[in-house]
Amino acid sequence: MSDMSQAPVSNAHHGADPAPSEMLEDNATRPIGMVLEIAGSGSQIALDMLRLNQCSEDDDPSVALAGQVGSQVKIRTKDGWLLASVRNQRQDRRGDGNTVVANIDFMGEGLEEKLTGKIHGFRRGVTRYPIPGALIFPATTDDLRQIYASDGRSSIQIGTVYPNRDIRAGIYIDAMLGKHFALLGSTGTGKSTSAALILHRICQAAPQGHIVMVNPQSEYSAAFRNTGQIYDVSNLQMPYWLLNFEEHCEVPLRSSGNDLQEDKGILAKCLLHARSKNRMAQQMGKITVDSPIPYLLSDLTNMLQDEMGKLDKATTSAPYMRIKTKIDELKADPRYQFMFSGMLVGDTMADFISKVFRMPGDGKPISIIDVSGVPSDFTSTAVAVLSRMVFDFAIWGRHEKTRPVLLVCEEAHR
Repeated sequence: MSDMSQAPVSNAHHGADPAPSEMLEDNATRPIGMVLEIAGSGSQIALDMLRLNQCSEDDDPSVALAGQVGSQVKIRTKDGWLLASVRNQRQDRRGDGNTVVANIDFMGEGLEEKLTGKIHGFRRGVTRYPIPGALIFPATTDDLRQIYASDGRSSIQIGTVYPNRDIRAGIYIDAMLGKHFALLGSTGTGKSTSAALILHRICQAAPQGHIVMVNPQSEYSAAFRNTGQIYDVSNLQMPYWLLNFEEHCEVPLRSSGNDLQEDKGILAKCLLHARSKNRMAQQMGKITVDSPIPYLLSDLTNMLQDEMGKLDKATTSAPYMRIKTKIDELKADPRYQFMFSGMLVGDTMADFISKVFRMPGDGKPISIIDVSGVPSDFTSTAVAVLSRMVFDFAIWGRHEKTRPVLLVCEEAHR
């Protein structure tokens, strides 16, 4: 690093300073720094401030940004080039002040055309790392055009590669949607805008797709008014009987410790009895408290009432009364009518899945589930039901015609 400070790369590599006109012509072919330290995913480099100033006057916008935070640089390896992005910068104060120390993150590598020196065959990942002392060069617009060129797979365009306006920035749909991914950033950096843009492009590329977005802040309704179906507490109509036993416990049970275990045992017995009264349960033969079989809330409360009146019960009447009172409150509270309405007992799971998963989509492949109106103590349960249904649909439908569903969670950290 001290050597770098005392002898700028441009002078050490080329001898005498070239004329100003020559600087503008060969900025892309003259080094701007060298590698100081190598790590698995990144590296520390030293940049010559004089060379950075020369590059800033270049006509190529990519070269003009060379060395700045967010710009791309390339490092020569034995048989090609290694591309990296500049993460941060600081001035090296131990020398003459003309050296900038920066950290870079490796992007990928490509081969070098022997006649032109251009990059070709770029791919993500690194197989051959440079060694300390390797020279660093600015990445040109032609380099970026090769790096971001499509290989023919299905993709969507979400913009252009800064600082150029003619290099397409695209995303391979299948590769992205085939795994979990996240959009990260601090407040105000454009996460929601980026998510809306990506989803719009996906809807355009796959108008018969199936997308479910959980929206806790009611900020996507306007963005997808024409391409999506908006659901909120006024029209969601999520049947309460879809809840499994653990989700049932989160709603009416507010006790803790030994009382909670006692309440769970009572609820499990009464819930199983209420589900078993459905004709579907009789056809299935054996069911559990988790079986998504419709039941009447009145059957559940009547069973609680009957059990409470038995003389041989193992506990007092207090836990039965606690659970029954809470269920009656949920039925009477208008805020919970989107789920605990007696009218929903006639719905089927196929009806709900068809509605929420957009099957068929009818030109609107995305469902926006606005949970901003859901009571705060029940939001996590409602989201859990939706998420679990997406997962269960994928698991139990894997032997049928493939219908992939994309689940998008805004404010996922909540």
